[in-house]
Amino acid sequence: MTADTLPFSGADRRTSRDKIRSLADLARIAEQARAAGRRVVLAHGVFDLVHLGHVRHLEEARRHGDMLIVTTTADRHVNKGPGRPVFTDSLRAQMLAALEQVDWVGVNEEPTAEPVLNLLRPDIYVKGSDYANAEEDVTGGIVQERMTVEAYGGRIIFTDDITFSSSSLINRYLGVYNPELNSYLAEMRHQDKLPQILELIERIKDYRVLLVGDTIIDDYQYVEGMAKSPKENILVTRFRDRELFAGGIIAAANHVAGMCRSVDVVTCIGDQDSHEELIRRSVKPNVGLNLLARRGKPTTRKTRFVENGYMRKMFEVYNMDDTTVAGAEEDWIARHIEAAGDYDLVIVTDFGHGMITPRLIDLLSRHARFLAVNAQTNSGNLGYNLIVRYPRADYVCIDAPEARLAVMDRFSDIMDIASEVLPSRVDCSRLIITHGKHGCVTFDKAEGLHRIPAFTSTVVDTMGAGDAFLSVTAPLVAAGGPMSLIGFIGNAAGAMKVNIIGHRSAVEKPALLKFITALLK
Repeated sequence: MTADTLPFSGADRRTSRDKIRSLADLARIAEQARAAGRRVVLAHGVFDLVHLGHVRHLEEARRHGDMLIVTTTADRHVNKGPGRPVFTDSLRAQMLAALEQVDWVGVNEEPTAEPVLNLLRPDIYVKGSDYANAEEDVTGGIVQERMTVEAYGGRIIFTDDITFSSSSLINRYLGVYNPELNSYLAEMRHQDKLPQILELIERIKDYRVLLVGDTIIDDYQYVEGMAKSPKENILVTRFRDRELFAGGIIAAANHVAGMCRSVDVVTCIGDQDSHEELIRRSVKPNVGLNLLARRGKPTTRKTRFVENGYMRKMFEVYNMDDTTVAGAEEDWIARHIEAAGDYDLVIVTDFGHGMITPRLIDLLSRHARFLAVNAQTNSGNLGYNLIVRYPRADYVCIDAPEARLAVMDRFSDIMDIASEVLPSRVDCSRLIITHGKHGCVTFDKAEGLHRIPAFTSTVVDTMGAGDAFLSVTAPLVAAGGPMSLIGFIGNAAGAMKVNIIGHRSAVEKPALLKFITALLK
């Protein structure tokens, strides 16, 4: 038996930091302990604010074995709402290591506990009593964890002692939110809105969804600034790395696919520089692709040159041919749209790059059982792709500049535009206008207006946030949910998306549920 396998004793003078090890080290320590006949116990969680409930949970966990290892979730995988985690993973690990009943501590760099379980293979995996009923776990993670533990012959045990919620304590006493958001969330908690929100999200799980719109390849070129050229009036950068993402309708489809049973996509790519392999590789298993390869054209690619250190975009280059589809190409799209009535809803993400013609808009309006639309304004279509192109929709989701452009009104209150001006131009009874740091405004002719504040001021990358908002909220509107709650869910999805670089991942249902639950505890 080595010193690494021994628990700390009163004579041991090592600091709490000495108990923090890499997962590879912890796997070796656990293996040596088992070989010596000792029972290894693992507890895993965020532990953002260590409190009495945690202390008693870990004390009971330690009694189930001879060695207690605790792992905590890395910062980037904590989906507990804005401003979370309050304490970094290194600080959380040190706080756990300071507890005498804890033998070793590690930081889990993966989003779920299963990789840690497979690596450490504890004899006993301990969870709190709030996970004992799997049906009450909004993320469904406890089921996968139990299966993982039992697959290698381990056992899961649920402690039964006093419990507190770190999220509840943080929400109420640490002041991590601005006064407006804090007041809003307090009212939502007072009205006990969480069960309604969770039920609404669950309502759409079996939906079949059709998405129609442009495919875009988002090309991130990471560069490092050097200096101005001594011979020309240009800034010089050094190339560092590159990421290609399947964006546009493809990114939107992946967001929807995480919430609904099946998704079909109708979109255009080019037969030159098509990136078809990337597109097919990027979609989730429950996404079906219908790709029209336009002859003699490239797949639209938008290249952003991004400062490597701080994720600041320097400039952008479009590579595209946005002439409008016609003839056989338009007929091909039309045939797919005519089947729109087979779906619970149709979502149109119209980027204005030549795919959606007036004829196709007419077909969408006539054939879709429920039609949700975003007509995006971007550098390639400024002033030419307004939501007023659509005579009707069941749900419209656009941002504030797009709404102002559509009604040619620069100065009116956005609440008035949402409730009076825009509904007079488009036959639509339900709409949301997203408003960046100001949150969003929802309107329903039956419900009236609601304004929901933004949930985060921490932004890594805004690209695709509006598409995530539309993708998550459209099925909820189709399900008949209250717009005030749908705006809340949309803001949560948007807050999650602005902290994802490019389309590295979609807004996933388990993470969204965890985010919302933490906000309203």
